[in-house]
Amino acid sequence: MKGVAGLSGKRPCFAKESAMGTVSKALELLDLFSRSQPLIGLSDLARMADLNKATCYRLVTALCDFGLVEQVGTAREYRLGPSVLRLAALREAQVPTREAAMPVLQALAQKTGETAHLSMVMGDSLRTLAYAYAAQHVTKVTMEDAEFLPFHATSSGLAVLAFQPDAFRDAILAQPVRRLTGQTETNPDILRARIAEVRSLGYAESQGTFQAEVHSMAVPLFDTLGRCSGALAVAALATRMNEAQRRLIRFALTEAGGAITSIWGGSLPADIATLWRLAA
Repeated sequence: MKGVAGLSGKRPCFAKESAMGTVSKALELLDLFSRSQPLIGLSDLARMADLNKATCYRLVTALCDFGLVEQVGTAREYRLGPSVLRLAALREAQVPTREAAMPVLQALAQKTGETAHLSMVMGDSLRTLAYAYAAQHVTKVTMEDAEFLPFHATSSGLAVLAFQPDAFRDAILAQPVRRLTGQTETNPDILRARIAEVRSLGYAESQGTFQAEVHSMAVPLFDTLGRCSGALAVAALATRMNEAQRRLIRFALTEAGGAITSIWGGSLPADIATLWRLAA
């Protein structure tokens, strides 16, 4: 059936909305690839995306046409394509946030003896941008490239939410949240109270809420307009976290967070600078 023209004589945007929905579904497939799962077959891709196989094939074929994924090997599995690398290189060349922050991130990992990681707000999600491992321990918290960090269950997420506009925070907290471990908090009122506490301290802390055996601490990062654009965190095995280590990490995080904010051309809000001086 043809669409009905509106009073303006223009056809309604149903087709455009449908097209955007298709684009969104196709792009969501890209999020399923990770360092631990770089190759995915069509059946697994459909299952992971909760799509029927025919729809999944149509979407992944479109991604192949644009070089965003490619088929390799005798099993004809899919992996990220060359266009993803090109776009990533263009982004880094224009906004060298990762490269500029790496020396500070590596120094933070060595100073604390634990995994340091940097995340950025991307739309309504928080993703890992870079990470560095310390040489002191064989057993460590490991990260994934562009890993999704739940706002409600990570110290990075809480640090970001505490310094976001009310509208952003309300939209995130209005979404359903999953209990990832026995310690994950899902009650919006309790989460709001925790976020308010983070705001008053200038840093966030989580114990076993994302991964049961991990204790992490994080501080917010700010861009050139003074907006919170991401977070810097240190994640350690809970068995290695004691009060002396917490103090060391807290001090190192505020120092490194100020350095990365400055490198990115940003500046710390006055209240954050004061809180970090007190935390040190």
